[in-house]
Amino acid sequence: MDRAVFLDRDGTVIKDAHYLSHPGKIQIYKGVIPALKKLRGKGWKIIIGTNQSGVARGYLSLETLAEIHENLLSLFRKNDLKIDEIFFCPHHPKDRCHCRKPNLGILLKAAHKYRLDLKKCVVVGDKESDILWGKNGKTKTILVLTGKGKKSRAHLKTQPDHIASTLPHAVQWMLNHES
Repeated sequence: MDRAVFLDRDGTVIKDAHYLSHPGKIQIYKGVIPALKKLRGKGWKIIIGTNQSGVARGYLSLETLAEIHENLLSLFRKNDLKIDEIFFCPHHPKDRCHCRKPNLGILLKAAHKYRLDLKKCVVVGDKESDILWGKNGKTKTILVLTGKGKKSRAHLKTQPDHIASTLPHAVQWMLNHES
């Protein structure tokens, strides 16, 4: 069984553009690529899991979302970084689907596909729903203070295993606490 880091997309890996709807507007946070390369070098799988209710709300189409994700993956590839996969939930929160974080649909699908031991995995995100997602899946959890992280921290009901100022700091914590 392998291990993976599950990364929230908006506010964790890229700047939160509030319903990002154009592939050219992606802004990867500084230091993310070198940090993720370190994880990859230590054998970690890298998976992005993201709620994208903008599709259900009509702010963007599935085709546009696919273009955004392909552009993001292309930016990583140009920097010699392989992201294993981007999983997303296109549903509205009122749909009560199984794939919307903090539900386990994405985690379980990825765990099955990549033969992951979720107890060896880590979820990193900027919202309480990300922390709950990881806790529900029995992973370690890290709240980053980018995106909505600072605001989320003030109102957390579920405590993460660690709080990091940025994704690169989260990765360093993960590397320091490898077992």
